[in-house]
Amino acid sequence: MPSTNSSTPNLLVDDARPGIRRLTLNRPDKRNALDNSLRSAVFEALRQSDMDDGVHVTILRGAGPCFSSGYDLGSDLSADRPTYTPSGDGSWSRQVTEGWLSLWDLAKPVIAQVHGYAMAGGSELAAACDLVYLADDATISHPVLRVAGTPDFAVHPWLVGLRNAMEMALTGASVTANEAVRAGFANRAFPADHLDDAVLAIAERMTEVPTELLQLNKRWVYRAMEAMGARTAIRAATDLGALAQKAPGVQRNLADLRNRIRGAVSGDPLSH
Repeated sequence: MPSTNSSTPNLLVDDARPGIRRLTLNRPDKRNALDNSLRSAVFEALRQSDMDDGVHVTILRGAGPCFSSGYDLGSDLSADRPTYTPSGDGSWSRQVTEGWLSLWDLAKPVIAQVHGYAMAGGSELAAACDLVYLADDATISHPVLRVAGTPDFAVHPWLVGLRNAMEMALTGASVTANEAVRAGFANRAFPADHLDDAVLAIAERMTEVPTELLQLNKRWVYRAMEAMGARTAIRAATDLGALAQKAPGVQRNLADLRNRIRGAVSGDPLSH
């Protein structure tokens, strides 16, 4: 029976099966671009799942042709941010990082179900989830690495290791579903038309485990990551990102990007 009490126009909520809540990013016309309203809705829905005794696990997916195209650069990302950090250089990256790290601190597992593509901030959202399952024709990319510096959520070395993280960081190239699985960014890839059922089947296995045990098992994995310095290193990258904004080449890139966004808003096509 679908749960609609916490649905919003940009985020659909349903209880797909007993113990399984599903959140669907619902801005298909914007390729599920993450404006601050959508990010706030996601965080609130995940908190509600954590407090609901009937929920064991939450699945996060996207409506339309893709999971998410990333942060909505055409929106005012300075207003109504879902998490607070002090203003100044690096403020955006710091508050984004704190938001994604909050998923680690949830008691209950969150599964990213990715089809089409997850780009930039969309790939960061997927990376912040506890488990990631892909359609076999999906792609993961962070093209901003070619333009503006470090990712806002710099979790890559902890997920994919030194060599893979370095290649992703230095090239900004997209990776296929199979490459993402092989590198460790995602758990598995399934045929696109089987993805829904495959992810639900995995989630159902989790519903057989007491929620208290799920919480403890999730916590010890992240405690191990933190013991290796993951949280500190991820936060430190936000300062490097702020430094990157000062580089002349990056400033030229960002000025060009802003002009292209203004052109797209005024009706001119935005080339990708």
